[in-house]
Formats: sequence, structure tokens, C-alpha cells
Amino acid sequence: MPDSLSPRPAWHLGLVCALAVLAIWTSFILIARVSAARTLSPFDIAFVRFAFAGLVGLVLWPRFGAALKRELAPAPGGSPWPRLSGLTALAGIGYCSLAYSGFFYAPVAHASVLLPGSLPLWTALWAAWLLRDRITGPRALGLALIVAGGLLVGGTSLWEGLQGGQSWRGDVLFMGASACWGLYTVLCRHWRLSAMTATLAVALGCLFSAVPFYALGVASGWVPSQLSQAGWGEILFQSVFQGGFSMWLAGLAFTQVVVTFGPIRTTLLTSTVPVLAALLAVPLLGEALSAYALLGLVCVTLGLLLGLHAMRRRAITAAPIAVKPT
Repeated sequence: MPDSLSPRPAWHLGLVCALAVLAIWTSFILIARVSAARTLSPFDIAFVRFAFAGLVGLVLWPRFGAALKRELAPAPGGSPWPRLSGLTALAGIGYCSLAYSGFFYAPVAHASVLLPGSLPLWTALWAAWLLRDRITGPRALGLALIVAGGLLVGGTSLWEGLQGGQSWRGDVLFMGASACWGLYTVLCRHWRLSAMTATLAVALGCLFSAVPFYALGVASGWVPSQLSQAGWGEILFQSVFQGGFSMWLAGLAFTQVVVTFGPIRTTLLTSTVPVLAALLAVPLLGEALSAYALLGLVCVTLGLLLGLHAMRRRAITAAPIAVKPT
């Protein structure tokens, strides 16, 4: 897809979708941190997310089910289950369990640097391994800055941990969640999956795996849960926001942004999420932004911008390819 603007009506739609993605991704970090002080446990939040998103998936199955089975099958007549299981484990159970748990230990500034901020690093590493994508020049420098930003935050957390602090636990969980999402992104590219197919696969995979097993564990007393103590307002809000907005609306809106503005401008847009979330957490949540966290945020932002610059140079110098609009 060329990095150019579409006709005006599509541009308006792309702009609305871009603002929606920016708002939802930033809100996800802030709301997840606020949720840590409420009733539901991180696994309860993941459970209601999977249940709501899965019900939406069931509604969409008659329209998109055939495409899902076709895209997930490695060959005509092959089984879609291995790929479906992998997507569910990474973008569903793995990412959500790790990310939501991390907010119970670490503040928003840490999540901003280590969740969306480190995603380009993990994506590049997975792509280098699975897709043989080379990391050279300015892109390597950008990734090095992202690593430096993570070390500034993580190193500080480890030092605090030696003195009894717990934020290092959240940092490790955030890094694990980002690694899961990075691998999911690369696999979607490697398997040439559409956004609808990938999102539908994760939603239905979690609905028929994580949801019944978690419900059985809670009902039998094997799994500790706060669902019975939480109010219906909290449960309904988490269900709609996490399952509807974060999973479905943001995923489909992100695809429209790529179609309208191209991948480079889209990545530039999402690179503002760590900065926005960390800065908004100061007045909205009363979280202090330490000098190390601020410096780490600066390093990650510079690394993202350097990586984008490298992508643009490669796109400009590459031989032109005619791409049919989709």
C-alpha cells in the first residue's frame, strides 16, 4: 500500500479512525492501571474481555467464517487449528494475562515504555528470525535507543526491587506481553492474514478455550476470582471497553488507517501513544514521572522516530511497485 492520501471521503474516514486508535490505545494503558485499584483481578479482566469479544465474533462468524478457515489453513484442505491456537495463545491469553497483571505492579510510565514502546524491538527481532528481515543502519540505532529506554526503566525497577519495590515484576510482565504481541504481528504478516481474520480467530479461540476453562476453575474454587465481589457496572464497562473497543474497534480502525494513510504515517501516529499515556498519567492518575522514566521515554521516542526514518528512506529508494488498491 503506497504511503499516500486517498480521495477526500476516505481521508475523512481515515482521520476519524486514526483518532479512535490513538484514543483507545492510550486509554487502554490508563484504564488498565486504574483497574488495578478496583475489584477485578487481571485474569477476571481478561475473562470478561474474551467473553464479550467472543460473542461479537459469533455474530460475525456467518459473514467471515469461511474466510477465516481459508486464510488459517496452510494449504487447501489443511487444518486451521495450529494457526488458530498460536494466535489465541499469543494475542489472546498470553498478551492479556501478562499485560493486565503488569499494571498491578508498575505505573503507566513503565507500561508506556515497555508495552507499545518496546513493540518495534520485539517485532524486529521476531521478523529477523522468522522472515529473515535484516536490521541495518539507522534502524539498528533506533532499536538500540529503544533498548536503552527499557534498561533505564527496568534497571531503576530492579534497584528499587532490592529495596523492597515491586515494579520490576510489572516490567517483566510488560516485556513478556510486548514479546507476545510482536510475535503475533509477525505471524499475521508471515501467514498473510487480514485484520478481520486475525481478530476473529483470537476472539473465537479465547471464547472456546480460555472462557470455559476459567469459568470452570472459578466455579470449582481452583482459581481465585473477584467476579462475585465486583459490581455489574465494573464488569460491564470492562467487557465493553476491553472486548469491544480494545479488541474489535481498535483493530479494525487501525487497518483502515493503514489503508488511508499508508504504513509509515500510521506507525508515526502510534509512536505518540507512549508519550501521551505517560504524560496524561501525571494529572489524571497522580503518578510521578521520575527522571529515569522520562529519560527512558525520550530514548524510546527517538528510537521510534529513527526507525520510521529508516523505513521511509527504504521506501523511497526501493524500486517502484504498482499496488492495486484494496
